[in-house]
Amino acid sequence: MLDKIVIANRGEIALRILRACKELGIKTVAVHSTADRHLKHVLLADESICIGPAAATDSYLNIPSLIAAAEVTDAVAIHPGYGFLAENADFADQVENSGFIFIGPRGDTIRLMGDKVSAIEAMRKAGVPCVPGSDGPIGDDAEKNKAIAKRIGYPVIIKASGGGGGRGMRVVRSEDELQSSAELTRAEAKAAFGNDMVYMEKFLENPRHIEIQVLADGQGNAIHLAERDCSMQRRHQKVVEEAPAPGVTEEMRRQIGERCCRACLEIGYRGAGTFEFLYENGEFFFIEMNTRIQVEHPVSELITGVDLVKEQLRIAAGQPLSITQDDIKVRGHAIECRINAEDPETFIPSPGKIEFFHAPGGLGVRWDSHIYSGYTVPPYYDSMIGKLITYGENRDVAIARMRHALDELVVDGIRCNVELHKEIMADENFQHGGTNIHYLEKKLGL
Repeated sequence: MLDKIVIANRGEIALRILRACKELGIKTVAVHSTADRHLKHVLLADESICIGPAAATDSYLNIPSLIAAAEVTDAVAIHPGYGFLAENADFADQVENSGFIFIGPRGDTIRLMGDKVSAIEAMRKAGVPCVPGSDGPIGDDAEKNKAIAKRIGYPVIIKASGGGGGRGMRVVRSEDELQSSAELTRAEAKAAFGNDMVYMEKFLENPRHIEIQVLADGQGNAIHLAERDCSMQRRHQKVVEEAPAPGVTEEMRRQIGERCCRACLEIGYRGAGTFEFLYENGEFFFIEMNTRIQVEHPVSELITGVDLVKEQLRIAAGQPLSITQDDIKVRGHAIECRINAEDPETFIPSPGKIEFFHAPGGLGVRWDSHIYSGYTVPPYYDSMIGKLITYGENRDVAIARMRHALDELVVDGIRCNVELHKEIMADENFQHGGTNIHYLEKKLGL
């Protein structure tokens, strides 16, 4: 097992990684910005190092500082968590080239899957179903682009190859809009991602967002841990996630899961990862792969009993997977609500001091968070302050427990989106299951 690792992240995921390390007897080094010296994982780690000012560009995105932290503490590996540098291929390369273990896929794999065009090409070769599209980047030839769109069928969506997080995409409903939309998306992609490559896909009108959690050890073994439904979104950002997905049968799960595992073996994947799909009319369509641990990983852990972060650490230590596909049994249902420090109506961030905090509890309730009474939420980073997860023997029980847990949660001193989650849990269509990715925005009138 690894002796000591640097946790190159902050907040709840840094604390989550630290807890897994403690269970495995791994020493931890917490890096932090000047604004984060009072984070819970910093106070609990074996060692801590300040790596720069509050701005993420000068601290959590500063590759030389992160590698230096590993060097001066004699750590053997670096865990990137999610966000920041977790899917930065150059960071993974520099970590490995400096003699440390990157707890995640190899840089080449991150690079392959980080480019949407190359990722789709790789998935097609591996037999993973993809959205009908241009099968590669589109150029400046207006007539050729019109022919591609006609073959696909309107509406289509123009996407930036290097995009993500809902940015770099534009829906086109008629031929008249096509060329101008392609040019605008290309210009935006160049400005936002430094890559002006764009491609075209069929735009699905009412899809759900369903993803498959995988683990692969880079030694010829890969497994999937069922699926999650992440369709409750606002501006392409997930708000509520659950597992398993309502309406997905065991046979459907087995078929798509096996294809994802096969793809992992073909691209030489190592670590935890997630295949994201649009799901409509009983069909899965691949959109991208996240080459890291996901925010919503707890719901998969609760329905399978597998600690995903501990598996990441074992894989990084060179160990084969400790479980096989036959060991994975889906039991019960889990729901996660992302608790953000923001106004529940305007969604404007609400940093500040938490005057009083009380965590919910009880059977089937899990609270993953770094906050405590007296903690000051800084204005420099993502507004998520915690994840409330409930588990039950079925979906109705999980929802009931979530409603009670949201009532118990107290965060005084700042605004947070608890009321929005209460509204979602009370929504009849959500309770029925199977709402699409546009449902929440329509409900909120956005």
